[in-house]
Amino acid sequence: MKILITGSEGFFGSHLVERLVKKGHKLKCLVLYNSFNNYGWLDSLSKNITKKIQIITGDIRDENIINSAIKNSDYVINLAALIGIPYSYNAAKSYVDTNILGTLKLLEAARLFKIKKFIHTSTSEVYGTPKYIPIDENHPLVGQSPYAATKIAADQLAISFHRSFNQPVTIMRPFNTFGPRQSARAIIPTIILQILNGNKVLKLGNIDTRRDFTFIDDTISGFEAILKKKPFGEVINLGTGYDYSIKDLVKIISKEMSTKVEIELDKKRLRPKKSEVLRLKANNSKARKILNWKPKYIKQKGFIAAIRKTIDWYSDLENLQNFKGDSYNI
Repeated sequence: MKILITGSEGFFGSHLVERLVKKGHKLKCLVLYNSFNNYGWLDSLSKNITKKIQIITGDIRDENIINSAIKNSDYVINLAALIGIPYSYNAAKSYVDTNILGTLKLLEAARLFKIKKFIHTSTSEVYGTPKYIPIDENHPLVGQSPYAATKIAADQLAISFHRSFNQPVTIMRPFNTFGPRQSARAIIPTIILQILNGNKVLKLGNIDTRRDFTFIDDTISGFEAILKKKPFGEVINLGTGYDYSIKDLVKIISKEMSTKVEIELDKKRLRPKKSEVLRLKANNSKARKILNWKPKYIKQKGFIAAIRKTIDWYSDLENLQNFKGDSYNI
């Protein structure tokens, strides 16, 4: 079985590549082309991993690249997307081009070459501020940011291809995944890196919002499980069923790092009022039933264990070098 993974060079993708290679899968890894010959986090993986994968440079918006990459593949896992919510306020068209039109080109190519399974990656942001808790897959979709709106559109395209052409599509909807290699702009790395930088006053946005933080190992396990199942036309949440406020995160992380900190509101980090998603907490019963998936890093004990693993990774000087300058302070 040969699997094409788009967005393979990112936080999520690199972990998935690492896991699937170790399990013996043959992978083609699409990496966004750049003139620096940089393969993102794939460059950090051991040679025992990278020598077993085929790296393809390109862009999901390019039809020729996509057709070439998908040809002779069995499965497609689409992780490619523009994900930064703040940037989507300034560059909405870029999000439309990549998240919607890019997904469309992938779906069309997968249909052309009769791919056996197309796994599309969604996001819990598509639910918006919830009407009820915990959030199941039947919850209404609300685009409270341009990013969320484009992800909703991409999800609906994927489902439409299943309904219109019987395409074997499944949508995986992770909640807020965290762990080693995550972008410094995400909230958990932001807190950790500001503390490692010696800051006693953390610059943060809204600290009352709550999220279902899921450790990367658990999320990857969900994607691994879907490879063995055929719930085509289904949307599946991947979340712990527990949520924490940003204020909670600061207390937990600062305690684990043996540091006392204060919080200062940074207005640049605030979303527009009507765009802020106030709470996300997953109902994961569908994943448990269909995938036999159970997150390991749950409740206070499990969450703190995952936070410790994350802190340890960012604290390693070799890893810390990947976050130069003040990118985590803006």
